[in-house]
Amino acid sequence: MSYQSVFHPSDFTAGDHAAFVHSLKIALAAKGELELLHVDEPGVKREWNEFPHVRKTLAQWGVLSASAHREEVRALGLHARKVTARSTQVETAIIEHIMNREPDLVVLATHQRSGPSRWLHRTLAEPVSRQARVKTLFVPRRIVGCVSPETGIVRLENILIPVDAQPDSQAAITAATGLAKLLGCEQVRFEILHVGSADSQPELDLPQSPGWTWNRSVRQGDPVEEILAAADVGNADLVVMATEGRRGFLDTLRGTVTERVLHGVRCPLLAVPSN
Repeated sequence: MSYQSVFHPSDFTAGDHAAFVHSLKIALAAKGELELLHVDEPGVKREWNEFPHVRKTLAQWGVLSASAHREEVRALGLHARKVTARSTQVETAIIEHIMNREPDLVVLATHQRSGPSRWLHRTLAEPVSRQARVKTLFVPRRIVGCVSPETGIVRLENILIPVDAQPDSQAAITAATGLAKLLGCEQVRFEILHVGSADSQPELDLPQSPGWTWNRSVRQGDPVEEILAAADVGNADLVVMATEGRRGFLDTLRGTVTERVLHGVRCPLLAVPSN
């Protein structure tokens, strides 16, 4: 599963920084493309230096010298591009950009509002991911995540993958192992969690690699509560979930299971559209 092209819409705030460093690290590891987009109101003038600093961050990580030029970034195999757009509809502008560019991965910073505050303060990350239908890495604004902003070192030792018969969970398995391999994570514990009866677990192909271990667990109860509990108990560095979008009136009010997990999880969450 490819991670060659990475797209990150930035709002130029400090809370966005963790999402930016995740997008940069993945694009760098893939020797691929990183596109940064900022959407502003018509008439607002922004300076290019307000964008997250690719070269400065790479220098901080020790990948480049402090005086490195753009050509040295390209020599790493990384192609970074910064784009601005003018629109009063930020969500629509981002979705249109994703549809036109068709990236392999979208990386979004997200607020973890719940309850009445979600109705009063419109969220952006979830509807963008739902409509764009591409792999989306959500990085909650209140956490550091699995990529150190200071060093670029990846901590991805425990990955939780909730599974069920529907949507097809094999896509989540493929995405999780592909990301771990891309980032050079040699020691990983994958936890396969099924909330339901033991005999309803889906059959899955679990890729093997030296240093990788697979564990299966079954829980009973509310899927969202059990997934969050398993993530906490297992010290998950990443949760990976297959998703198929919203289904029906109740999902419209409550959000999908993936979105509801996102509101409470304490690590990044990778949502993977199933076939």
